[in-house]
Order: sequence, then structure tokens, then C-alpha cells
Amino acid sequence: MRSRSNSGVKLDNYARIVHQTILQHLDPVTGLLPGSSEQPHAWVRDNVYSIVSVWALSLAYRKNADTDEDKAKAYELEQSVVKLMRGILQCIMRQLDKVEKFKYSKSTSDSLHAKYDPRTCATVVADDKWGHLQVDATSLFLLFLAQMTASGLHIVYTQDEVDVVQNLMFYIEAAYKVADYGMWERGDKTNQGITELNASSIGTAKAALEALDDLNLFGAKGGPGSVVHALADDIQHCQSILTSMLPRASISKEVDAGVLAIISYPAFAVEDMNIVNKTKEEIISKLQGRYGCCRFLRDGHKTPKEDPNRCYYESAELKLFENIECEWPLFWTYLILDGIFTKTPDQVQEYQEALEGIMIKQKDGIRLLPELYSVPPDKVEEEYSNPHSVERIPMGQCPLKWGQSLYILGNLLSEGFLAPGEIDPLNRRFSTIPKPDVVVQVSVLAETEEIKQLLLKNGIDVETVADIHPIHVQPSRVLSHIYARLGRNPRLGLTGRPYRRIGVLGTSKFYIIRNTMFSFTPQFIDHQQFYLALDNKMIVEMLRTEIAYLSSRWRMTGRPTVTFPISQTMLTEDHTDLDPAVLATLKKLQDGYYGGARIQTGKMSEFLTTSCFSHLSFLDGKGSGSMGRHDAEYDDDDDDDDGGDGYVHELRCDDEADDLAQYLDHLLAHAAPKKPKQQLGALGRFKAAATKTKEMVSLMKTAQDLNVQNVNMYLPNKLFRSRQPSLHLNLPESSSSQGSQAPQKETGIPRDASGAIDYKALVQLLKDTQSLQDQADILYILFKDKGMDWDTGLHGKGSTVRSLFTDLYEKAGELKQWGLIRMISGVLKKKVEELDSACSDLLAHQKHLTVGLPPEPQEKTITAPIPPDQLAALIDEASNGNISVAILTQEIMVYLAMSIRTQPDLFSEMFRLRIGLIIQVMATELAQSLNCSGEEATESLMGLSPSELKNLLHHILSGKEFGVQRSVREMDAGVSPAISIHHLGNVGATKSERAGISKLKSDMKMAERKLSMTDPFKDPRLSLTDPVNEGLQSQSLDVENIESGRYRLPSIESLDIPEKSMVAKDTRHGQWLRRRRLDGALNRVPVGFYQKVWKILQKCHGLSIEGFVLPSSTTREMTPGEIKFSVHVETVLNRVPQPEYRQLLVEAILVLTMLADVDIQNIGSIIHVGKIVHLANDMFYKDQRDLGAEEHILEKDPSTGVCRLLYDSAPSGRFGSMTYLTKAVAVYVQDFLPSGSCAVQ
Repeated sequence: MRSRSNSGVKLDNYARIVHQTILQHLDPVTGLLPGSSEQPHAWVRDNVYSIVSVWALSLAYRKNADTDEDKAKAYELEQSVVKLMRGILQCIMRQLDKVEKFKYSKSTSDSLHAKYDPRTCATVVADDKWGHLQVDATSLFLLFLAQMTASGLHIVYTQDEVDVVQNLMFYIEAAYKVADYGMWERGDKTNQGITELNASSIGTAKAALEALDDLNLFGAKGGPGSVVHALADDIQHCQSILTSMLPRASISKEVDAGVLAIISYPAFAVEDMNIVNKTKEEIISKLQGRYGCCRFLRDGHKTPKEDPNRCYYESAELKLFENIECEWPLFWTYLILDGIFTKTPDQVQEYQEALEGIMIKQKDGIRLLPELYSVPPDKVEEEYSNPHSVERIPMGQCPLKWGQSLYILGNLLSEGFLAPGEIDPLNRRFSTIPKPDVVVQVSVLAETEEIKQLLLKNGIDVETVADIHPIHVQPSRVLSHIYARLGRNPRLGLTGRPYRRIGVLGTSKFYIIRNTMFSFTPQFIDHQQFYLALDNKMIVEMLRTEIAYLSSRWRMTGRPTVTFPISQTMLTEDHTDLDPAVLATLKKLQDGYYGGARIQTGKMSEFLTTSCFSHLSFLDGKGSGSMGRHDAEYDDDDDDDDGGDGYVHELRCDDEADDLAQYLDHLLAHAAPKKPKQQLGALGRFKAAATKTKEMVSLMKTAQDLNVQNVNMYLPNKLFRSRQPSLHLNLPESSSSQGSQAPQKETGIPRDASGAIDYKALVQLLKDTQSLQDQADILYILFKDKGMDWDTGLHGKGSTVRSLFTDLYEKAGELKQWGLIRMISGVLKKKVEELDSACSDLLAHQKHLTVGLPPEPQEKTITAPIPPDQLAALIDEASNGNISVAILTQEIMVYLAMSIRTQPDLFSEMFRLRIGLIIQVMATELAQSLNCSGEEATESLMGLSPSELKNLLHHILSGKEFGVQRSVREMDAGVSPAISIHHLGNVGATKSERAGISKLKSDMKMAERKLSMTDPFKDPRLSLTDPVNEGLQSQSLDVENIESGRYRLPSIESLDIPEKSMVAKDTRHGQWLRRRRLDGALNRVPVGFYQKVWKILQKCHGLSIEGFVLPSSTTREMTPGEIKFSVHVETVLNRVPQPEYRQLLVEAILVLTMLADVDIQNIGSIIHVGKIVHLANDMFYKDQRDLGAEEHILEKDPSTGVCRLLYDSAPSGRFGSMTYLTKAVAVYVQDFLPSGSCAVQ
């Protein structure tokens, strides 16, 4: 008989350990593993981690088999793994109604349970009696399902189970914006059931999505139907949020040892090695002790000070747990595995030796890993005074099966029984390896032959949509509809993926759908619902942003390909040439470098060999019958081209699917090359033509049902080139005979005999007037009095106020009158399509949002994602019925989200973005730099094109020097006056101008303004009968005369904008006031500010800011590095409505914090920060008066009583704000210091 090798003996020993600690506890019926005899429930996370050692051992036996018996052992172990994993799958399949609801609601009450009955797979506690929502547990199951399937195990048996796994991927794909209870099942560390975004959940979800993407769940034997798909954009969202969070673990935990699972084995979710190392160092330096690591700072679990009769903690109680947190040996098993994967044997040896010292040895020689080590109750005081000094005692489960399993895995790897690649067959461990530079391929397409010729004239050779046949180009919307079919299973009640926009990573691939190749245009070109896409500069800017994003985030095989169609809207108004912005961009693209990315332009056919492809096999036939069949009514003589494309109607769950099926059917059938037919008679030809028209009309209709805009671009057919009938109002370009009528002198609102408004006459006035502004005014009156659906009878029936507004909107869009466009958008309640996703993006980056102007309650705070309708309603409410503010708020939210995606650094140390204040600051900037009144500045802000508005916002965020000036070129009537925003670099600036933080040139020369009807800088409510306007060839309307002003076109009257100030000779005038105003509005504070506030709070009873006290007890709950603490301090500061005054208070607190570094035990009572600022202000005022300053220079701000000159003084220097604040602090605090007299306040 062959003797057993040494490795075989060692493996048998590990098999004995695994059997005793894990296998013998598995339930014989379900295969699930109960927690312990006291807690007999089966936790999903613990089950998955526990079975990993069994899986690893089976792989080791298969690799090192001495005998057939070893192979049999390997098989038996594998089957135990399969049984447990299928047991968890069974538990989940009994809760599919929750999976379905959660995809839409993201609610804690709709989440899968975290633990089950190991005997029956049933639930064990009610939905609301446990912190069930733990995205990381579901994600961990999916991650190991993928790894085990890739290693050769067969866990998923049927197509129904494939659909379940696909829907579980939808369940976790939005992890980046789902606040859950996290790895420790308690959410916020106060344990009061408050959910929060957890880095461990986001990281595990990202890893699971990447691992499962394009994986065949039936393994090598599966066909295309068992492949599951993840969307690259969701994965990248998780990636960017993770990068922005780490090393912080969540809002209430500045560091958490559980994050080890995502920066190393098993998830390897972080791609930046610097972040991995920084996070690991934070965990080791702040959490490591002699027996393992604490889970997080001030963790009360199983400590002697924890009250076992209460589930939650009081906020101030958390300080009691400091320095006595329990230490978990579990985390050392992660650090051993980390050392193995990073090839650092010293780290492996160090932690293995440390673990050997604290494991508990049984009589049979088996070493067990206890759950945690706690401080004995009688040694608490000693540990407080001298941390890590006392001997601790083991508590909780022994062994902790999850830890025991990872310990065994570490040993199998370190002793060479397994190679890292064998337990990581999907190669997650290479995630930190630098990726090669991405080359972005851009294929420019012309919508029509005419546009192609125009481009050729400019030296740019492109193809038309028709030229690229057989590739079909479709809008991204269609791709969203296609993905909505993924994972749909009516038998299980699963509706597939929720309809959501597809990002640029998704649209930059070629797709093979039903053996046809599709390319999709990026989502920003599809923006027809909102006015951003009317601005070609904005489209070009969005293209630049998306290309930059692609080049930094692309991780797939093959190059990304962006399809950029040039449509009619991108031409100049007379359609004779391309819009200059678009033309300049196309030329830049040909240079091979654009937006910081390497670019390759070319024809689509040239890119087929280098591009990324995705085969969406779930749209191929899955059953009998064919979805390719056309309806009999128009399927007369075209039987030969609708053949079995295999598209199954039976699968549909609702009409939307049916629409999509028809749309693709028509599209493919229509595009299919025809076989030569016999000569048809006249009747036959007529029937064929009629059928063709019918088909196209049907195709057009389904396209509209699917909400596909701009269909002409995607369906090249003459049938749709003709303009659709319109209710066009009488607009300026209409017949010359209209224009030659003598202007009528009637002004004001027409009234009938009783003095009421004569609406019929008003409608006639609407018909006759040619000024768009007047038409908008009249329609606004009708809208206010009669409502949107009132029929004006202007062109017979059906000319409702709404339809006329829509006409006017289109006309204003053509003329690029942004003020009017925004106003009408507001009245028509148009919403930015991705408003909710913009809001979610900002929230996921741990930024709270406020809308409306301070103070509360008018300023509304958004701290969690809310549905689009509620969000729009909240913005309307916060805007106080002001349409302009509401529409600008939406626009700015989208721009902030665009910026945070590509330049997250702009937002450092800002935790709350106050959109109302940002709008106010923008208007103030314009008022000062254009030297005009607040009213005019507001109008000019509304008149900025979207690209100019985004540019202004970007400059404000960047904190760099910039100037704003009116363009000196003459305006075309009807086009918004151009404003140029330019960076003020060092070139040509004097030293005094470069000094300081920023400077706004407020004495710029202004262009002579044309007083035309369409000048947005002119108050739209001025009477149109001013002498200047007398000669206008249109009927006038005096809206000012209406009594209550209730018909006024809305503008931002509520903004508090300083009136024109005299332009000072000193170029530095106003720069510090402006800097403070900007920083105050953006909540920008110096780096490390909040940690310093935490220190000062420990030395006093609290800080009083504008009557609101920030108590020192805050430090008993929160640690200095918590986002939660920063947000808390920020909330108190935000009670100050004036941004510049808020910033002075920040400076005063900064001076105060210097005291925290001085060796003073206690400063005493509550410190009133406002008093310190006023003391400094009084000293400043006195000094300035003594130096002979005139009274008007020392004018005080009426709302705060602070000299405006102090707001505008630099921090340093003899008369600097910090100089006076330091003196004021010294005066204020000396009473509280021990050497001073008794505390007087």
C-alpha cells in the first residue's frame, strides 16, 4: 500500500479541524450553518465566510491528491460547499418579492433578511426587528458564487436561478447610494437603527458586480442564456464613491477594521494602491491592540460598560467605551491573507505568531479562534489610564467560525497547498496594477447628406447614419429599454432592471443584439426634454467631460467608442455652416488630444477590430415562436424578411416590453436588404408603398412610445423630413405685411366695460404682437388666471395655453433667448432628466444639499436620495414659488454633479452644498463685475447660456482669480448678451493684483447695449411704451400697470444683492469681501478646521454661534475625524444667513482653536463667538477712526453691525482681520483663565 505523503497527512489534519469546527454543524437538510447553540440562526455573511475554508480544502485535496480516496474527499467537500451556497439561494428565492420591491424603493423594510432559520430557510425575525439591510452580505454571497463557479463548481442549476442572480445584481448595483446597516448590523455607531453609507458595503458590491459581469453561471457547459451582465457605469459609481470615502468607513465611523475585507482579500475593490496603504495604516495605528483590532472607535459591544438590557446607546455614553473597546483576533486573519496576496512574508509571519499566542488550545490539540477579547470589569479604570496594559479575557463564540475559516485558509496558502490564483480564479487580486492609457475612439456621424457635405467643406470627412449600414445607431434611451428586459421572469414575478439612464461607459461599446450590430449615442445628446442640449457649447462641454471620464475610468477589454452625431441643431441659424463651437471641437478631436485624453477619430467600420463588444444574448429567442413576426394586417407580401429572428413575445410583462419588441422588429425588418422580387402590377406597387408607409408610421409611433426623441436622426427616411403642423404664433420672422402695420398706441391690459380683464382682446393682442417677451407676458397672465389647459381659440380648437407656451419655448430655443427659455421651462414644469441621479451622485460623495435661501425653514436640506417627483416638489417649495430660482436650482445641481464626477478635489472640506446661496453669490458676482443693480444682475444671470452658467459656477468653485465682463461685440437682436468669464493668471497682472486670494475686475468697459425687446439685461417688466421703444414695429403691452403685480414674470427678486457701489481706484478693493462671501456660501473651511473645533470643545462648555450652542458633550459621542461631527458643526454655522459674516466667525473660531494647543485645562464657560467678532470689530472701527478714516468708508452692515471694511481686510498685516480677532480672543478669554479674576460673562 502506498504510504501517505507529508502533505497528505497535513491536509488530513486540516480536514479534521474543518470537520470539527464547521462541517459537523451544517444542517443536514438545508446545508446552512447555525451561528451557535445560543444563537441558532444562520447569518448569510458568516455562512459564506465559514464555507470558504471548506472550498479551499477541497481545492487543496484535488491538487495534492495521493489516492483516489483524496479525490473522493475533494468531491465530498465540494458538495458541502454547493449545498450551503444553494441553501442561501433557497432562502433568497423565498424572498423574491422583497428583491423586486427593493430595486425601486431602496427601503429598509423591503430588504432581504440578514439571517434565516437553518432548518427551514424561513425568516426568523420581523422586517423591523433587525438591521436586515446589509448590502455587503448579499454582495459577499454573489462574489463567492462567481469565484466558486469560475473554479469549476456548479451552484446554479436552472434558468430561473440565473434570473434570480441577475436580479440580485440589480439589488446591489446601486450600493453607492444605499444607506444600510453595514457589516456590524447596527448602522450608525450609536446603535439606534440609523442607516448610513458604508464603504464595506459599496466595496463588496463593486467586487461582486465586476466578478459576475459576463460570467456564465452554468460554467463551461452553459450557453449564452446563462450569462449575467453588470453595467460598467454602476461599477464605476461604486469605485468613485469608495475613493472619495476611504480611509473613512462611514459618516459616523472615521475608521473601521471591516474595511480590510474590501482593500484586500476577498473583494480587492480599491484600485489606487496609495488609498489601500493609507487605509491599512489608519486601521493598524488607530484600532490595533494586543489581541487583535477593535471594530471601530468607541465600539461598546461586549465591553464591561455596556448595558446588556438596552439595544441602543445614549449619545454621550459613547465616550465611556473609549480605550476599552473589545479586540477581535478575526482582523489578524485578514492581515495574514493580505500579506500572502501582497507577497510580504514578514507581515504573514508577524500576524501568524501573534495569533498563535492568543488562540485557545483544545485537549485534542485543535486551536480555536475566539470571537473577541474584553477588558475584565475590575480592570476598567486601569485600562482607561493606561491603554493596552491589562490582560484581557476571551468572550463570545469560540470559535468564531468566520475567523476560524479565514485562519485555515491563510494556513493552506502560506504552507503552499494552494496558490493565490486558485482561490481567486477571477484575478481580483490584480486590481491595483496600473492600467495602460486609454485611447478614446470618436466616430462622428452626420445626420443628413447635406451636413456631411458641410463637414467635408471644412475638411472633415464623416459618414452619414445611412452609410454605416449594417450597423444601427440608436439613442441611449433604447439601450435603457433593452436592459430593462434583462433578468425579467414573469413566473417568479421579476420585472428585470428598473428603467434607468445608461452612462457613457455603457454607450461606448458596440452591442450585438439578435445578430445585428448596434451603436448607441451618449446620453447627453438625448437630452431633448430639457434646454441644456439647446446650447451647442454645453453639448461640446459635456462631450469633453464624458471623454475625460472615459479615459480615466475605462476598465474593459477593447477601446471605448463614442458615437457623436452632428444634427441640424448644431448648424448656424441660416444652416449654411456648422456652429463655431462644434466645428472647433471637431478640429481639436482630429488633433488626437482632447479633454486631457488621447483620441482617435475615424469611421465606425475602422473601429470594429479595436472596440469593446457586448453580446446581449438575453434578447435572443428563449422559447417557441418568434418575436420577429409582424402583425398580419401589414404583413402582406413581405413574408420573406421577417424570418425567425427569435424574439419571444411570451416573455413580456407589460406594454413597454411590447413597444420595444415592435420597435426592434420594425427596425431590423425595415433595414434588412430586400430579396429581388418579381415585377409587381400597379396594385401591387401601390400596396407595397402603402405597407412601407404604414410600417414607418408604426415605427415612428413605437419610437415615440419609447420616448425616443429626434427620431429623424436614427430612422433615415424622407417620410419624416417634412415639418409637422404647428400652432405657431405670429413670430418676428413672419410675413413682411404683418411687420409693416403701423404700431398701435394702445397700452396696458385690455379691459371690458366692467373693468375686468377682457381675455378675448388679450388673445387678439397675443396674436398681433411680435415680441416674444410680450407674448410670454400675455401667456403668463392667461396661465395665472385661466390655467394651462384653457383653450385660447387662437387657431381654432386645441390652441391651449400649454401648447402656445410650448411653441414659444421652441422659438425662444431657436433664438437662444435663455432668460425666456428658463422662464417657460419653469412654467411648463420641465425637469432635468437626471435630476435625481445628480442629487444621488452628490449625496453619495457625502455631500448634503440645501435648496432655497437661508435661513431655515425656508432652506430645505436633502440628506438622502428622494424620488424625482418629490425632489422637484421640494425645490419648488424651497424656491417660494419663484420659477426662476427653481429652474436654476435644478440646473446648478446637474452642474455640481458633473463637476464632482470629474473633479472631486474641488469639493474638499465642503460637506453641505447650499445651492440657494450659490445662486445668490453668482448674481452678486455679476452685479459687482458688471457694475449694475441687483435686478439687472439677476436678469443677466437668467440670460446666461447653460455653458456660461456652468463656467461661472466652475470658477466660483475653483477659488481661482477670474473676471467677468460683457463681450464688447455688438449683440444680435434676439441673442442673449454674451458674457465672457476669463481666468486671471499672472500674465499682465500687477503684483498687487496677484497678491491675495482673488480679484474681480469691476471696472471693465461695458459694451453699448442695444435697447431691443429681447435684451435680457433690460427689466422685462418695464413699460414697452418708453420713448426708446416707440418705433418698434409691434404692439406694446404695459404689464407694470397691473395692480397687484401678480402677473409679473417671475425673476429672482428675493436675492439680497448689494446695489451698485462706486468703483474704487484701488484695484484690490472688494477682493477679500468677495473671497469671504464665496467661501461662506460654499461652506469652505481651512484643512483640519473641524478637528481643531473638536479639541477646543473639550476645553470649554461649548461654543455659542448666533444664539445656537454647540455643546462640549458633542465630543462624548463623536470622534474628531467623523464626517458626522463635521456636518454637525457646519449645521450650526449655517444658521448664519450672511456668508461673509459666517466666514468671520470661522476665522474667530480658528484663532480660538490655537488655545487648544496651549496647556490650559479648561477655558471655562460657554464661549460666545459672535461677541469675539464684535469686540474685534469695535477695535478695528476705533483704530480706523483714530487714523482719520471717513464715516462713509466705515459704513456698517445693518444686519450684523460689522464694518464692511473689516469684511474686506486681508487676514494678515497690521490691520488684518486675524490681528484684531487675536486681540479680541485675548481680551475675551483672559477672564476665564486661572490667573484672571473670577469668571464673569
